[in-house]
Amino acid sequence: MLVEPPGATTAPRRRRGSGGRLRALDGLRLVAALMVAAYHYGGRDGEVGEAWGSSPKVQFPTLHEFFAYGCLGVQVFFVISGFVICMSGWGRPLKSFFASRASRLLPAYWVAVAIVTAVFALPVVAYQAVSPSDALVNLTMLQMPLGVDRVLGVCWTLWAEVRFYALFALCVVLPGAGRRRVIMFCAGWMLAAVIADNANMPLLDIVLMPEYAPYFIGGVGLYLVHLDRRDAYAWGIVAVSWLIGQHYAVRSLWHAAGADGFSYRSSTGIVLVVTFGFLAVAAIALGWLRWANWGWLTVAGALTYPFYLVHEHLGWVVIHALHRGLGLPSGATFALTAASMLLLAWLLNQYVEKPLTPRLRAVLAKNH
Repeated sequence: MLVEPPGATTAPRRRRGSGGRLRALDGLRLVAALMVAAYHYGGRDGEVGEAWGSSPKVQFPTLHEFFAYGCLGVQVFFVISGFVICMSGWGRPLKSFFASRASRLLPAYWVAVAIVTAVFALPVVAYQAVSPSDALVNLTMLQMPLGVDRVLGVCWTLWAEVRFYALFALCVVLPGAGRRRVIMFCAGWMLAAVIADNANMPLLDIVLMPEYAPYFIGGVGLYLVHLDRRDAYAWGIVAVSWLIGQHYAVRSLWHAAGADGFSYRSSTGIVLVVTFGFLAVAAIALGWLRWANWGWLTVAGALTYPFYLVHEHLGWVVIHALHRGLGLPSGATFALTAASMLLLAWLLNQYVEKPLTPRLRAVLAKNH
């Protein structure tokens, strides 16, 4: 995945041994996805409670408090994304960057939308499918700004990713990536995002994403660290991103302890999980996890995106069938549901992503 940097044609000096695929990053992706799955299956109320037949509090009297922190897997994903997008966009022309991102996201996404729509339309499934018109709009990935019902509950994070890609493409890839430009991009975006947070202007919030920007920016800063661990500006970007990122995470996810809340996330626990995300990517950037070079980690990374797409809504259906239909205990249902979603993810990777991604990339990157 490593590409030639900077400023357009000259590759930066990498530390010896830093080249090659970062397989530990693939493993971290799957860890983040499983965190989110734990949250969706046992860390919140809502539709999943209907699948279990009662609140996950009842199903997992102790574990539900830990599962509730799983939603922070999204923040970990965003840090990883900042690192990966800077790595993949550096030294690459805009058309190639667009082709790479679109071909990576769309094939599995389109099929996941089709599968979930079809399953929810079955008479035996208790959950209501979106309208045919809304399902078609979902294929564009623009359902969030259009206010259309979502087929995939997790697609709100893809909307954040798409906006990050657009900002990075316009500000870094289009003019040509280089260390100075990336630093200015990070500093400018962070300052603008903080200002936008108090400007009470919805358009600025949509474009600048104050609540998510620190994680993407932190990941970009960590890629600069990967290129040069002595880069003080890069470390400054990472430090400020972590400081502001933990603030947004605590502000949005902490609530006072009370009987009405599903579970209590302490502010310390939230900060620790956010810190884990930054430290884990930092360890990879510095080469400390180079020893984690097992081939199965590449497979884990490949399964992460399709697993993330299908695990929530289809997981409800599987939980209902296993727990309420077959009477399996909660722990076995949880494990089998996650395993079945990983199996479906493997099928999507083998029969959708592998054949379609390179073809779509070739079509989009073709010069006319």
